[in-house]
Amino acid sequence: MSRKKTAEEYEKTFAFRFFRWLSGEKDPYIGNVEMQPQKKYEPDHEAALRREKEHDAIMDKVYDTGHNRWLHLFHRLYQASSILFCLFLIALLLVTISYLPPNGTVTRPVNNEVSARYIEKGLEETGAVNIVAGMILDYRAFDTLGESHVLFVATITVLILLRLNQSEKDEAEVNDRRFEPKNDAILQLVATFLVPVIIIFGIYIILNGHLGPGGGFSGGAVIGAGLVLYLNAFGFKKTERFFTEKTYKWICFFSLSFYCLAKSYSFYTGANQLHSAIPKGTPGAILSSGLILPLNIAVGLVVACTIYAFYAMFRKGGF
Repeated sequence: MSRKKTAEEYEKTFAFRFFRWLSGEKDPYIGNVEMQPQKKYEPDHEAALRREKEHDAIMDKVYDTGHNRWLHLFHRLYQASSILFCLFLIALLLVTISYLPPNGTVTRPVNNEVSARYIEKGLEETGAVNIVAGMILDYRAFDTLGESHVLFVATITVLILLRLNQSEKDEAEVNDRRFEPKNDAILQLVATFLVPVIIIFGIYIILNGHLGPGGGFSGGAVIGAGLVLYLNAFGFKKTERFFTEKTYKWICFFSLSFYCLAKSYSFYTGANQLHSAIPKGTPGAILSSGLILPLNIAVGLVVACTIYAFYAMFRKGGF
């Protein structure tokens, strides 16, 4: 039968030393390795000057633009190529213009069956009293969809280039007072009465786009101007109660998606001898012209959000 070891005997065993090392109770380097305090760093000024001179010599040799023969040759070729390209482009444009019919003749491209179709059959086929709205949101609706996507892509590009991180955005919010008179009582009082009028007028322009002058682009620009005025008067903190970066993304996503799906449906029905379930309504009524009214609303939302987003990004780097 083994006897129980004393504490002093157990501390001399390998098991004790191993488990103490495993638990981290003792640093194996303390008392076993000679340790000296680190000397205070003292920069060698002569070595630093020598390295700086060597660096300057290398940079002068690598980027010696004044004596680089290949660089001078490249500049001369670049200038000659630019001149030749400009001359070629001018000649190409002049030759193209020479093939155009004289001004006022019936063979001019503007005097063809397309424009005549817009004018003569526009009201019947689109239901829109405004011929321009019928053209851009019915006959050439996919062109307008491309323009709306251009605005969205432009906003995303500005967002990537100018967006600040959270700490920089907080600092910009603190310093935002010096950009605009946010606490101006006169501006806030005027904006309180003027902003609702501007937004309502923008909504009227959008809803009236198929009946008269107006539409999504112009109405959205008016609404965007109202949002910018509200931001200047009351600042980002109050504006973000109803309009944030997430709000912008969802509005643009749903507007562009609805536009694409709606026009795809009408394209594959009315344009291919298939019956369309969307009525054109009575010309002149607010609920008429088929899909032109909801498409105007979608375009107006995208334009309004884009104008506000551009202003917010250039002003503070964020929403």
